[in-house]
Amino acid sequence: MYAVGVDIGGTKIAVGVVDDDGRILEQVRRPTQPEAPESIDAAIADAVTELATRYEFEAVGLAAAGFVSSDRERVLFAPNIAWRDYPLAQRVASKLYRTDLHIVVENDANAAGWAEFAYGPARDVSSMIMLTIGTGLGGAIITDGQLVRGSAGFAAELGHVRVVPDGHPCGCGHRGCWEQYASGSALVREAKRAASERSVRAADLLRRADGHASAIKGPHVTAAADAGDELGIELLHELGHWIGAGAASMSAVLDPEMYVIGGGVVAAGDLLLKPARESYSAALPALGHRPIADIVPASMGNDAGIVGAAALARDSAGVSGSSRTGGIL
Repeated sequence: MYAVGVDIGGTKIAVGVVDDDGRILEQVRRPTQPEAPESIDAAIADAVTELATRYEFEAVGLAAAGFVSSDRERVLFAPNIAWRDYPLAQRVASKLYRTDLHIVVENDANAAGWAEFAYGPARDVSSMIMLTIGTGLGGAIITDGQLVRGSAGFAAELGHVRVVPDGHPCGCGHRGCWEQYASGSALVREAKRAASERSVRAADLLRRADGHASAIKGPHVTAAADAGDELGIELLHELGHWIGAGAASMSAVLDPEMYVIGGGVVAAGDLLLKPARESYSAALPALGHRPIADIVPASMGNDAGIVGAAALARDSAGVSGSSRTGGIL
């Protein structure tokens, strides 16, 4: 049975028809106007209606970058789109060509995590944590085959676990959050600082950024490290250290079988994942007396939100789907 997944971002909406095996059969896109939620509703409805002219489906999953209510119908708050206690499912349904489509709203990191669990490297385990290394640090927790959402839908905000008392300030209003050390933004911040303070050692990074420390981006660091640049390798090692150390703390609470690491920085491969695994093992409680979780790269890429949202909507509607079922804790 086909389902539609919608990945709602700050600049674009990606909408795809997904089959039972997690394959996107067709994808269309619409621009986003983050300050105008009504325009987002209309754009989603327009894209879904277009796909309905070529495919039959009964369920639509909306992956939203924000805090989603426990009934999976409303976005309570979003940092980059003007959603405040916004009835997203109802508003989209009111603009669709039919009223009986089953619509589910899910946090975008949860949707991506479910895609990796249902169809990616975690498809053979029962418990996993996904960490998405982007501008911030997104997360999804799956325990005993169930997606953990918490009593109000606010669970798995892993990026805001405090790891350094009085550390770097975070956009959430606190200091020392994990995402201030284990994110693409943290990598870029440290690269810019190093280039400003040690310009000779940062010569390769500066060359890639046309000589301007302020123009350094994450891909510059990865490319420099791939080419053997000492500073680039050191910066990725530091990022990997924080990923692994934080993951060890998560294991003390949740004991997953696997960590799946997503986000563009995963293109660095073992330059990032090897120090993450080493740091994880070094900080893991009861090392030598317990299994060590695998730390592996995500496989679904930018399609994960679409695929996961569609699968969760299909499962919630009670129609046939993958061998996984989208249970909620």
